[in-house]
Amino acid sequence: MFEAQPHEAVEVLTLGETMVSLRTVRAMRLGGDAHLSIAGSESNVAIGLARLGHHAAWVGAVGNDEPGRLVQRTLRAEGVDTSWLRFSDESFTGFIAFDQPAHDITRVSYHRRGSAGSTLTADECVAALKASSPILLHVTGITPALSDTARAATAAVVQAASAAGVRVSLDVNYRARLWSRPEAAAALRELLPSVHTIFASEDELDILTDADEPIAALLSAGAEDVVVTAGGKGAWSHSPAGTLHQPALPVTVVDSIGAGDAFVSGYLSATLDHLTPEARLTRATSSGAFCVGAHGDWESLPTRDDLTLLTHTHGTALR
Repeated sequence: MFEAQPHEAVEVLTLGETMVSLRTVRAMRLGGDAHLSIAGSESNVAIGLARLGHHAAWVGAVGNDEPGRLVQRTLRAEGVDTSWLRFSDESFTGFIAFDQPAHDITRVSYHRRGSAGSTLTADECVAALKASSPILLHVTGITPALSDTARAATAAVVQAASAAGVRVSLDVNYRARLWSRPEAAAALRELLPSVHTIFASEDELDILTDADEPIAALLSAGAEDVVVTAGGKGAWSHSPAGTLHQPALPVTVVDSIGAGDAFVSGYLSATLDHLTPEARLTRATSSGAFCVGAHGDWESLPTRDDLTLLTHTHGTALR
């Protein structure tokens, strides 16, 4: 069943699986206190966009259980439109665990096979697209890896968005535990004719194309913007107009989980605000810098007012 929620003009629609997350500051096998929250690439992006002042909506399924209610409550508290959230009586809400076997190493364990999130269907995703009429549709390479139905749902909603004149962004976000690189290539290359903006790390580009010059090949195939992230080295934006580089901001890295989603939310926010390519990279890297400075997938994502804080000298006390 879907929940009822008042509709406003949706700027960004995204879809995928959001899980309940548990975090410990040591190896989980040792027990002790854990932090309970939620995690999911697409909902992280939606939260990031909402904090930056945009109306973002998330499509997904959770179990009709207390973990599912936590997902719903958290997203709604963060201003994300959950009008198209579905509660499933047949499946459970997925679970993800983060622990730290060493002080600077984060280990991730998934418990999601057969989860409600993997039951996402083409019909519900296309219905949400038609009902919300967003400016932009954002998808990742995680959702089509969850199941055959989720893959079909991703393909269907991307095609429907293209037919309706909705801009589409794709974050490759390859997960080796979910599928092989050939499987990912087969699914994601089908989407490329409808995609305007691509986000990928340098080692993910070969998933999208076999060309010796992958950036040129993707731009020739119709992409308007290919954004390549490289962690501490910063990011590059490639377009028919040329290539831009933005260095990473000098911040202390506490937890890199979720930094890519923060980067994407900043970039899409700047795109919606019709900022220049340089300003898009600046907002994206600033958002990513906020995320790596604290623990959690989304908790430290910035608001618009927060974005100016990184201009202060390290250690500044604001009084």
